[in-house]
Amino acid sequence: MEIPEHKEIRTLARRFLEEAGPELKAYEEKEAFPWPLVERMGALGFLGVFVPEELGGAGLDFFAYLALLEEMGGYASLRSILSVQQSLVLTPLLAYGTEAQKRRYVPRLARGEVLGAFGLTEPGAGSDAASLSTRAHWDGEAYVLEGQKTFISHGNVAQVFLIFAKTDPEAGAKGITSFLVEREDGVKTAPLKGKLGLRAADTGVVFLDGVRVPKERILGREGEGFRIALATLDTGRISLAAGAVGLMQRALDLSLAYVRERRQFGKPLAGFQLIQAHLAEMKLDLEASRLLTYQAAWKKVRGERYTLEASLAKLYASEAANRVAYRAIQVHGGYGFFEEYEVARLYRDARILTLYEGTSEVQKLLIGAHLTGMRAFA
Repeated sequence: MEIPEHKEIRTLARRFLEEAGPELKAYEEKEAFPWPLVERMGALGFLGVFVPEELGGAGLDFFAYLALLEEMGGYASLRSILSVQQSLVLTPLLAYGTEAQKRRYVPRLARGEVLGAFGLTEPGAGSDAASLSTRAHWDGEAYVLEGQKTFISHGNVAQVFLIFAKTDPEAGAKGITSFLVEREDGVKTAPLKGKLGLRAADTGVVFLDGVRVPKERILGREGEGFRIALATLDTGRISLAAGAVGLMQRALDLSLAYVRERRQFGKPLAGFQLIQAHLAEMKLDLEASRLLTYQAAWKKVRGERYTLEASLAKLYASEAANRVAYRAIQVHGGYGFFEEYEVARLYRDARILTLYEGTSEVQKLLIGAHLTGMRAFA
C-alpha cells in the first residue's frame, strides 16, 4: 500500500506529463534533447528523488523513485533521463563517493543543474564488460585515460562522466577502476542518431584521448571499478523494470480507451472475445512485472542481496513490455501502425528494454549461475 508521499509524486508526475507529453512529441520528431523539460523536472525534484535533502535532493525513499518511474514509463525518453541520472550516476556516488566528491557533484546532479553519464560500454565490450580496453595510467601527477565508450546515454549533454578504465590490464576485472571525469578535462563526444526508440534521449560516443584526472577523483578504490559497475547495474535493472511497468500501463490504458470507442460489426471492440483475450494477457504481464519489480526493490531497501531479484524483474518486465506493446498495436489494428497513435511510439520504445543494462540473454545467464552455482561465462 502506497504512503502519501508516493501518491503525491505520482500526482505531480501526471500533472507534469499533461503538459510535457505533447511537447515531448515535437522533440521526438526532431531527435532533439528536451532541455526545457529536463529543467522543469529538475525544479520539481524529479532528478534527485532519493537523494538526502542536505545534498540537494527531495529526501524521499526508493519506492517514491519507482512510483515516479512508473508514471514516466510511458514517456520513455524522459524516463531514461531520470534513470541515468539517478540509478547510474547518483546511486554509485552516494554509495562509494567521498564526502568531498559528494559535495562537489551530488547537489548539482540532484537539482538537474548538470547531467551525468555512465561510461562502461565500448565498441568491443558490451555484454563482456570485463574486457573493456580503455586504459588509465598514472604519470606521477594524474591518471591519463585513453579509450572510447559507445552507446552512452547523456553522452553529448553530460558534464560529469563515471568512466571505467583498466589501471592494471593484467588483473582482468580486478584491474578496473572507476573515475569521475568532467567534460572540461578534455572529454570529446559525438552523437549517435537514427535510434529506433528513445528519440528524444541523447546517446553518444565518448572519446578519451589523453584525458587527465586527479587521483582524488577515483570513485571507490583502485581496482574496485568492476564491482561498482555491477552493483550499480543491479539498481539500474530495477529502475528499468519499473519503467517497463509504466510503459505497459500506458499501453493498456490507451488500448482500453480505444476499444471502448472503436466500433466494428455494430458494437464496441471491447465486447469481442479475442480483444478481451489481448487485454487480459496485457494485464497479466503488467501485474506480474510490477510484483517482480517491487520484490527486488523490497530486498534492496532492507539491505539484503538482490542481484537475482533485479535480474528476474528486468528480464521479465522488459520482455513483457515488448509483448504488451505488440498487443497494443494489434488491438489498434491498422491505426496502431501510424505515428499519429501513441502506441506506435510505445512499440518502438519498448525494444531497447531487452538490450541495455544487460541483455535478456545475459540476465538468463546470471539467473542460471545463481541457480546452479556454475557460471556459463568468464
